[in-house]
Amino acid sequence: MNELVRQHTALDDSDLEWLHMLVSEWQLLSDLSFADLVLWVPTMDGTRYVSVAQMRPNTGPTSYQNDMVGHLVPRGRRPMLDAALDEGRIVREGDPEWREEVPVRVESIPVRRQGRVLGVIARNTNLLTVRTPSRLELTYLQSASDLAQMIAAGSFPFPDQQVDMDASPRVGDGLIRLDADGIVQYASPNALSAYHRLGLAADLVGHHLGETTAELAPSRAPVDEALVKLASGWAPREFEIEAHDGVIQFRAIPLKPKGTRIGSLVLLRDVTELRRRERELITKDATIREIHHRVKNNLQTVAALLRLQARRIESERGREALEEAVRRVGSIAIVHETLSQNLDERVEFDEIADRVLAMVAEISPGKVTGRRSGRFGILDAEVATPLSMVLTEVLQNALEHGFREGETGTVEVSAVRGGTSREARLLVTVQDDGVGLPDDFDAHSSGNLGLQIVRTLVEGELGGTFDMVPAPECGTRVVLDIPVQTHK
Repeated sequence: MNELVRQHTALDDSDLEWLHMLVSEWQLLSDLSFADLVLWVPTMDGTRYVSVAQMRPNTGPTSYQNDMVGHLVPRGRRPMLDAALDEGRIVREGDPEWREEVPVRVESIPVRRQGRVLGVIARNTNLLTVRTPSRLELTYLQSASDLAQMIAAGSFPFPDQQVDMDASPRVGDGLIRLDADGIVQYASPNALSAYHRLGLAADLVGHHLGETTAELAPSRAPVDEALVKLASGWAPREFEIEAHDGVIQFRAIPLKPKGTRIGSLVLLRDVTELRRRERELITKDATIREIHHRVKNNLQTVAALLRLQARRIESERGREALEEAVRRVGSIAIVHETLSQNLDERVEFDEIADRVLAMVAEISPGKVTGRRSGRFGILDAEVATPLSMVLTEVLQNALEHGFREGETGTVEVSAVRGGTSREARLLVTVQDDGVGLPDDFDAHSSGNLGLQIVRTLVEGELGGTFDMVPAPECGTRVVLDIPVQTHK
């Protein structure tokens, strides 16, 4: 819609924002009308109309089989659009149109904002299935007429209320029509069922909805007065009520077709099962985070015990082996600590890489500087945990064997994500400017424990490739190529 409005019309950004608000709400008008809606806006030169949005009803058959968005029609071809735009009134005159052997009643509703008519909504009702209307249908149509008058007057949608239509109750979920005093004139079967879920044993018609709702709510505090006003539809609001193991979501819409409130529409939906599942997910997420937190604590305890043991060992090689084990356990603990702070099983790995780099740099025999370039991005836990161990081993190997006591140098970790959404790859390079590799060195046959761990994790668990080669000028380069999932 943005592109069509800016390309063909003279409307400014504030006008466009109003149209967006209208389009976010007009599913309600379409369902109440049992009709298709098409929004027509005059072009800059005023000689044509362009259709910028379209909505089909959930409550009846469509009048348009094809998409109308983007169509241009010259002024004069559809007199009802001209009359609604020029006169600023709802136009209902004229005989039904026939489209593909289907009779369609067409009405035009001007869209007004701050005294100006921005465009016209064409309301198209398929008359092929018209029958004697029921009480529900009559209530729908009367409510649609009131909303149409509010649109024509510029009082709907409500500018101070942003509604998420995907989460809000819809017409078919349950509808209650109130008079100006908040007395129920009509309640749809779904609405009545929702109130029965709250514990109501009687009918709703003829009762004050706000008072009835407050009596069903568990609280008897002064807040009930606010609940009475909310449920009576005095202001456009969304709220929820929980009682008798039922949770009902409400949306109140005051009806002011001629500037004075004549009543309200209350849409409601039984969200009991939805809220129950949400609570289960919250409990599950909290449990998972607590597990990660405890695993992290246990790993830190294991690392502390290994560190104590290392201090008591006289053998230099034994002490070094235990210190290596401490770092391996610590790298896994870092991942679990990050996972304990997240709502899902994914982590931002750049922070983990920086912490691993800092942890391993503590063992540097010289003054070696570590740095990171590029981004690892978000990784799943099953990738992050082995990758943190691999990074620990590679960095530890570079610092221990690449530099002698007192030497200065640099170790750089770079990460590049590429490939397609179906075959995304993570290319990790660890390069140092140390002494380099022996002439007869083969990374794939080396008996070094650290390199054996790297090979096993990269090739076996991560399904990637690993190589260690001399750097172009001096030092050593380790290249990891790992398949990963793309996360936005």
